[in-house]
Amino acid sequence: MTYETIQFEPGPITRITLNRPDRLNSFTVRMHEEVRDALGKLGDARVLVLTGAGRGFCAGQDLNDRAVAPGEIVDLGETVTNYWNPLVRSLATLPQPIIGRINGVAAGAGASLAMACDLVIAARSAKFIQSFAAIGLVPDTGGSWHLTRHLGQARAMGLAMTGEPLPSEQAEEWGLIWKCVDDDALDATTDALAEKLAAMPPLGLTAIKKLIRTSWDRSFDEELDLQRDEMRRLGFTEDYREGVAAFLEKRTPTFNGR
Repeated sequence: MTYETIQFEPGPITRITLNRPDRLNSFTVRMHEEVRDALGKLGDARVLVLTGAGRGFCAGQDLNDRAVAPGEIVDLGETVTNYWNPLVRSLATLPQPIIGRINGVAAGAGASLAMACDLVIAARSAKFIQSFAAIGLVPDTGGSWHLTRHLGQARAMGLAMTGEPLPSEQAEEWGLIWKCVDDDALDATTDALAEKLAAMPPLGLTAIKKLIRTSWDRSFDEELDLQRDEMRRLGFTEDYREGVAAFLEKRTPTFNGR
């Protein structure tokens, strides 16, 4: 597929850049199709960095792509079913850690998309805006789920109902994102984190991602049992043996994902 609305840079650290800066990288059907195609080409990538071009990360759905004239009816559930839900489900289940590089405003489904990343680094000038209530909608694309679990009911309710912008510095203080950094440090901080993760044991990172993302579904005893099973499985891997050997030999380990 030829990409018209995204930039795709494959490699050990793969980058997907939403590339409709004139529309604050809002999603059209074409962009959804291109992102889906790119996610299917990650191959042996160790890390995925998701970001936006220009002054914004993502403004969510491009309303012009599903324009509603006065009196016209459109099935928004179809858009969610066919595009937004598959996207965030893919991000949640990809084996690779996903770094959200939030370079500017993340609004509506764009804010939900940012929260769907595993680790979020945001520029100090960035803001997260729940813009759904202003047009009579709800935080979709996993928004209500992530907001409530990250922030608690009171803050989730306030942000969702009022649509007040949440500055990235406050988002970090509240636990919505991993880090807020100065704008001119965004690239270096993101690159350093991506390089660190790319050099770590990929099987272990995949297991960590899965455990933490699914822990809400289990009791404490069930979690202990699953931890035991994962420790047993990972303890038999070549990467674990390499990690221990490198530690004892005081050298840098090389992990192969086996």
